Amino acid sequence: MEGEVHNFIVVWTIVLASLCYSHTIAKFIPTGKSRFVAIIPIVCLFFKLPLYLTSINLGGTTSFFIAWLANFKLLLFAFGKGPLSSTPPLPLSTFIPLACLPIKLQKYSTFDVEAKKRATNSILGLVIKIALLAILIRAYTYKDYLHPKIILFFYCLHIYFMLEIILNIVSATVRGVTRVELEPPSDEPYKTSSLQDFWGNRWNLMVTNILRPTVYNPVRSVMADRISRKWAPLPAVLATFFISGLMHELIFYYMGRLKPSGEAMMFFLIHGVALSLEIVIKKKLNGKFFVPRIISGPLALGFIIFTSFWLFFPPFLRGNTELKACTESIAFLEFIRSGKLISPTNFTCPLL
Repeated sequence: MEGEVHNFIVVWTIVLASLCYSHTIAKFIPTGKSRFVAIIPIVCLFFKLPLYLTSINLGGTTSFFIAWLANFKLLLFAFGKGPLSSTPPLPLSTFIPLACLPIKLQKYSTFDVEAKKRATNSILGLVIKIALLAILIRAYTYKDYLHPKIILFFYCLHIYFMLEIILNIVSATVRGVTRVELEPPSDEPYKTSSLQDFWGNRWNLMVTNILRPTVYNPVRSVMADRISRKWAPLPAVLATFFISGLMHELIFYYMGRLKPSGEAMMFFLIHGVALSLEIVIKKKLNGKFFVPRIISGPLALGFIIFTSFWLFFPPFLRGNTELKACTESIAFLEFIRSGKLISPTNFTCPLL
C-alpha cells in the first residue's frame, strides 16, 4: 500500500505540473490548432499515468479524473470552449481543480443559508453512506447463502456508495480550499422516470456534463445541417453512448489490466439505441399519451439493472475487482475510524 501511495503522489505531482503548463501556454498560444498541438502531449500523458496505479479506489478514481474528465476539458480548452475557457482567464488556483475534478463554478458566502444547508446535508449523507457501505461489506460474509444475482446487486450498491463517499470527501476538501462546489455525482437515480431521465439528469452527472459539450452538441450541430433538426439528436445520442462505452472499456482496463472484451461497449450501445427509440416514440406521440411514472420508472430501472448484470458487471468483476475493492474499502473504513493509513493486506475480505 505504501508503494501505491507513493506512486499516487508522484502521479498527481505530474498532473499538477502538467496543468500548470496548460494554464501557462494559454497566455502565449491562441486557441485552435496551435494550442491543440501544444496540449496533445499532456492528453497522451494523462492516458498513460493511470497505468502506474493498480488499486481500485486510487487508480480507478485517478484514471477517471485525468484520463476522462481532464482530457476532455483540455481538448475543449484547446479550442477556446468548455469550463476552462474564460474571459478574463481563470486563476491557476481555480484552473487546476476545475480541470481534473467535477467542479461547478459557483461561489458562495459563508453566510449563505443554502450553502450551509447543502454542506450539512452532504455531511449527513456521507455518514449514512459510510454506514451503509460497512453494512454491505458485512453482508458479504453471507455470500455462500445468497443468490449470485443478489451479490451482483450488492456490487452495484458498493460502486455507488464508494463513488459517493470519495466524491463527497473530495468535495468537502475543494469547497474549503477553493470556495467552489463539486457537482453531485448523481441525483437520486432510483427516482428515475425513464431512460432519458436516468442518463440525462440522474446518473453520473459529471460524465453527462462533459460528454454534452465534447460529443453530443458537436455531433448534433453537424447532423442538423444534414438531416431534419427534429431527428438530429438521435445520431448525437448514439455517438455519445459510443464514446462513453469506449471510455468505460479504458477505465476497466486501468483497474484490472485485462484485455477489453467489448461488453461495456455493447452495454452503452444498447442503451444508446434504447434511448433513441424512447426519444422517437415521445416525438411521435407528441404528448398525446403518457406512461405513468409509477410504471415507466420501474421499467427503466429494471432494464438498466438487467443489462448491467448481463454486460456491465462481468468485465468489471473478471479481474477479481470485487475482492480488491472490498479489501480496499475495509482499509478505507478503518482509516476513517482510526485516522491511520492501514495496508489492505492486513485485512481479510469477507468475499475470500
